[in-house]
Amino acid sequence: MAKRPAKPTDTGQPTVARRGAGRTETGDAPPGPEARIVVLHGPDEFLRGEHTRVLRESLAHAKGEVETVRFDGAASKPSEVLDECRTFGLMQQHKLVVVDDADQMLKEGTRDAFERYAREPAPDATLLLRARKWNPGKLDGLILDSGGAIVECKPPDLRAARVWMIARAKTAHGLAVEPAAADLLLQCVGPDLGRLDTELAKLAVAGAPSVAASAVRELVGMTREEDLWRMQVRLLTGSPTDALRFIREALEVSRHPPVLVSYACTDLARKLHGASRGLKARENPFALAGRLKLWGESKDAVLRLAARVQPLRAARLFAQALKVDHSIKTGAGDPGRSLETLALRFAALGA
Repeated sequence: MAKRPAKPTDTGQPTVARRGAGRTETGDAPPGPEARIVVLHGPDEFLRGEHTRVLRESLAHAKGEVETVRFDGAASKPSEVLDECRTFGLMQQHKLVVVDDADQMLKEGTRDAFERYAREPAPDATLLLRARKWNPGKLDGLILDSGGAIVECKPPDLRAARVWMIARAKTAHGLAVEPAAADLLLQCVGPDLGRLDTELAKLAVAGAPSVAASAVRELVGMTREEDLWRMQVRLLTGSPTDALRFIREALEVSRHPPVLVSYACTDLARKLHGASRGLKARENPFALAGRLKLWGESKDAVLRLAARVQPLRAARLFAQALKVDHSIKTGAGDPGRSLETLALRFAALGA
């Protein structure tokens, strides 16, 4: 019989949202080896991978050697996956059957096969369904009733990411992160667990047993706020696609708070209005850039557009930006929709 590996150690798992019978709970551990069906869904690919790794290790500890079989949900048939689950593995070892992009497989007309399987899952296999999106339904209840688990893998908030980062640095990289360094690293990277882990690995290579803020400044680089200001110019290209992408990446990828994105837009509209008025009054462009604090790439982009835009149009854009900023700060309306509408006004001005 294969020797069972040591029990997997804690690696600083972040808090995850776990769906339980009719309610949402909070857990801080991935599903255990007793679950015969596990669903990992959500936008955080790193977290899905971490939960998969820990699940595989826990299965190996509980069952001995584990055979892993993978399927592409967009290209495979449900019958292939379920037959694999029901078939004994080599030397009767436990099987972990992984389906990526599972939402592409579980569509209307195929879910009933998985529902029948969930009523009586194979005892010698663990079916792992992984997907960015998951459509809840009858199958969810059957999975939970069978002792399975459905875990939402989404980026944590800044506070939870900070706790995870400090634990991860210690257990996975042998690093102690000083409080000021942890705060600065979050400013630089945000709560993206994959990027945080990459930066921790980079800091570990530097060789110091502890991480100070000075090391983060030297090795990690530009802060998220600096990156946001650098990306401002995408609002001035005249392309609606570029403008909308700026807003969506700022909110959904970098996860800046809407009030900060609104401030960046308002700041840009203010500078554009000031530049338009100054150029109209024949003010020296270099002096104008200094007065408005225009630097680098944004200086040329703002001055170039301001030379083509009448001050009245720029003033209307600035007024609209102030209106959006006020609505976000007072909680009126949908911040994302308001910022996207404002972005399209920027694009129209530059078209």
